Amino acid sequence: MSDLEVQIEKLWVRRTEVDPSDGEARRLVQSAIDLLDSGEERVAEIDPSSDQVVVHEWLKHAILMLFRFSDMQTMDLTPFEFVDRIPLKKGFASQGVRVVPGASARWGSYLESGVTLMPSYVNIGARVGSGTMVDTWATVGSCAQIGKRVHLSGGVGIGGVLEPVQASPVVIEDEAFIGSRAMITEGARVGEGAVVAAGVILNPSIPVIDAATGAEISRGHIPSWSVAISATRPRQFPGGEFGLPCVLVIKHLSEGERHDKAGLNDLLRDHGIAT
Repeated sequence: MSDLEVQIEKLWVRRTEVDPSDGEARRLVQSAIDLLDSGEERVAEIDPSSDQVVVHEWLKHAILMLFRFSDMQTMDLTPFEFVDRIPLKKGFASQGVRVVPGASARWGSYLESGVTLMPSYVNIGARVGSGTMVDTWATVGSCAQIGKRVHLSGGVGIGGVLEPVQASPVVIEDEAFIGSRAMITEGARVGEGAVVAAGVILNPSIPVIDAATGAEISRGHIPSWSVAISATRPRQFPGGEFGLPCVLVIKHLSEGERHDKAGLNDLLRDHGIAT
């Protein structure tokens, strides 16, 4: 554990006793957020040995304390005005990030060089990898981890997870494509190179089913290099039979096959689905 991590955890234990105006407490918390903002630390990552998401809870503690220790302030960014506790990121040009008017990212999020933000929003604690497109009206929630060369299509909702602090955030791995208006929330995970069709809803309670076998692959985790669409499966209730949502994997791809856009569009059209 780093010295800063130790100090943040000690501060967290006595957080209800700390005066929000305590300058040293604020300095410690802001130092942790600066590390997130610069990309030197991250809230969560995949452990390559176990393929499990590891959450660095002390950084979530720092974010939660930041909200408590920070004052509301007016930010006049002509012609816009904001009132919030957390400032916005700055210095995009020096970081190699393209930000179209109408887009914003909070301090404490990290955008690698080559990211493009169309009019969209990236919340504190989130991380967006190089070459990723965050398209119009897409939202990247708090602590979400977005990989490299990902496309978040228009209106995509990537949910935020701050509490409980041990909960995994949403993870979208490298090369994934998320179709328009898809909602990936509550710690769900999309594997490397996966294609998620428009309108898919994925959270840890949603079953992911292999269309070829009918077998349940997982809950809330779309496997790498696969094509997934929204579907329902029948369930019997006292009032009748109803369709409950699921995600259907209709194709398993070879690595890199996602880039055959014409072939993928034909596949989805065969199932009456758009991206």
